[in-house]
Amino acid sequence: MAKTSQILRAAKPKKFRTRHYVRCKVCGRRRGFLRRFELCRICFRELASRGLIPGVRKASW
Repeated sequence: MAKTSQILRAAKPKKFRTRHYVRCKVCGRRRGFLRRFELCRICFRELASRGLIPGVRKASW
């Protein structure tokens, strides 16, 4: 879980576009981010295993 100060700092507009980075909508994590779902890998796996992400299910073969 990211610090509240880091999440608030990321939400402010940046002076230059290249300084912008994305954060997970659930926990605020910056690394391991999946753009399609706007979640980090940890939150994605947890929510997908619970069946809370539409169209995603666990692979088995």
